[in-house]
Amino acid sequence: MIDEQDTSNHVSRRSFVGGLAAAAGVLIVPRRVLGGPGYQAPSDTVNVATVGYAHGMGTSNTNAVGKVANVVALCDCDESEAAQRAIARTKIWETFPKAVHYKDYRVMLEKQKDIDGVIVATPDHTHAVIAMAAMQLGKHVYVQKPLTRTVSEARALTEAARRYKVVTQMGNQGHSGEGVRLVEEWIADGAIGKVHEVHCWTNRPVWPQGMPRPAEGLPVPPGLDWDLFIGPSPMRPYHTAYHPFSWRAWWDFGAGALGDMACHVMDASYQSLKLGYPTSVTTYLAYNVMAVPREGGGTRNERIKYDDSFPPACVVHYTFPARGKNLPALKLHWYDGGLQPERPEELEIDRRLPESGTIFVGEKGKLMCETYSESPRLIPERRMQAYKRPKKTIPRVVGSHEQNWIEAIQGKTRATSNFDYSGPFTETVLLGNVAAKFPGQKLLWDGRALRFTNSEEANAAIQHQYREGWSL
Repeated sequence: MIDEQDTSNHVSRRSFVGGLAAAAGVLIVPRRVLGGPGYQAPSDTVNVATVGYAHGMGTSNTNAVGKVANVVALCDCDESEAAQRAIARTKIWETFPKAVHYKDYRVMLEKQKDIDGVIVATPDHTHAVIAMAAMQLGKHVYVQKPLTRTVSEARALTEAARRYKVVTQMGNQGHSGEGVRLVEEWIADGAIGKVHEVHCWTNRPVWPQGMPRPAEGLPVPPGLDWDLFIGPSPMRPYHTAYHPFSWRAWWDFGAGALGDMACHVMDASYQSLKLGYPTSVTTYLAYNVMAVPREGGGTRNERIKYDDSFPPACVVHYTFPARGKNLPALKLHWYDGGLQPERPEELEIDRRLPESGTIFVGEKGKLMCETYSESPRLIPERRMQAYKRPKKTIPRVVGSHEQNWIEAIQGKTRATSNFDYSGPFTETVLLGNVAAKFPGQKLLWDGRALRFTNSEEANAAIQHQYREGWSL
């Protein structure tokens, strides 16, 4: 890891220039004004690097940022044939021909001094170490969801963002969308009265999950730095079951279906109901079975213990305390692996529940949202048609989630899913994974103290145990 540097005196170009102007009593007209529409002065340009661009969301994030900022570096530990094919499909090197290529983010951060912000789009287990290294150098960070793999890492990044005074954003892009704001406005308007229960579900995982680890490894593909991919997690032999696609299935690398999707699906409820920390969490698992040899011959079926891979499906029950007089105590239920809540009686017989969505249960009715949808609906539809929608009072985000982050760096706005919001949100989500290690046990949570009050075993599970040579 790069040695930690003192960034207490880090001053951005914008604040430095602004301070000079104030001291001299001089009015500086931005060059973009003098240059006309579409002109961006060099001092207003944000230089961005992406770590983890070869597979997945990193390319999408980089393309979105590239519309409003300079992409100056691209870093990925995988330069294998599979990675090259993925890169060729996205044409990202053609899109950003001036970007410097790196394999190790530590080398990139040490060598390239012009980087203002870093996108972290690697597998979940390296989010925290990369983001922390960037923030310690005064770099702004955009980190894919879930923010981290473990609860304690989410708390560490939240506190670090405040300490280093950098602009942060988690990549739950729906948080910049219209749907979350409509839900918040309608609930505040009393469309379904006080909400006392929420159901959230997803069809994920769409990758193999709920199995023991491969018995043997495979040769590491040329161009893949497997040691760097493993990063802070325990070393294990390479296998295609882990990379390039299915790493989310494994405790050492991902956060399962809950970590992958809850930062999207639960977002509207977490925001609109001001949920904060839960007071308890309980997880129930769906089990796979496998045939194991019997003494004397034959086999018997045995449940797979999920010490290495996440279960094929789970249900998580969270309880939240009252948050003022208008937000009563409530229960939030999570379902994945194709499991869904009971079909609401109010839903018309010819309508199905979406594959991923949310149902808000209020004292006066129910509100249903499809994940990523810009149109939450009261059910049944006749209630929606009769509902007089309130005025839009919550500011809307213009442009993409990534553009919102860039404009926050430029001082034009506030990042919508900054770590003050997404850090505690991620902690809440990941508590369900901790509880999955103790299926059926009700764990009592003290969010401020970052500990369970009734299980020291569970407290050990909120921590990330780093491989030798790695740390925050």
